[in-house]
Amino acid sequence: MNTQNKTYRKTAIIVGILYIIGTLSGILSLVFSDLSRNAENTLLQISANENQIIIAALFVLTMGLALVMVPVMMYPILKKHNPVLALGYVIFRGALEGATNILITISWLLLVPLSRAYVEFGAGDAALLEFFATTLFEGEEIGAMLNIVFSLGAAMFYTALFQAKLVPRWLSGWGLLSLISYFTAGLLGLFGVFGPLSSTSVAMQLPLALQEMVLAVWLISKGFNSVPEN
Repeated sequence: MNTQNKTYRKTAIIVGILYIIGTLSGILSLVFSDLSRNAENTLLQISANENQIIIAALFVLTMGLALVMVPVMMYPILKKHNPVLALGYVIFRGALEGATNILITISWLLLVPLSRAYVEFGAGDAALLEFFATTLFEGEEIGAMLNIVFSLGAAMFYTALFQAKLVPRWLSGWGLLSLISYFTAGLLGLFGVFGPLSSTSVAMQLPLALQEMVLAVWLISKGFNSVPEN
């Protein structure tokens, strides 16, 4: 195996690991924030469990950073096949999605001082503070827009993979087909049909989540089918 092939093999392994880290971090962020998101009194729940929401926010940040690194790692390879899609992938899955995840992280961290204010000021400002908490925590529009941005970036990625045959076409094709329901979930969430974390939305996102885990395992175990020459 020459030096270039070794480099691409390492890239495939790193990308696979980053996908797994990003997915696990996203799941753990929901696990640690579940009690607060589903509590009757969100701010009271957060004030009693501040560390949980801080940990959840850090998992969101970890997810964002891991997934931002995927297009960074893939760009040198994809640009040899399709420079336009490679650049678009970096913009949507790197810059835009990364910025959105940072915004969500900041919003969740702001819930901690907001919950303290809720406990300190009491019932007088309770309704207003609870409104702010719901806006920061749920952020349905942000969640829906994240789905849409993710879908556009992922469409560029899987199209480039499909064209270049870097992975089996059934795998990249699976990703493209799964994006239809994923994008639809984001679009319907944006119009308030259901929330980004509703059971319907999660079910519509599940096929792509499963595909990405299969892709991650494939990249770690098999690598790329072929790599372009310089």
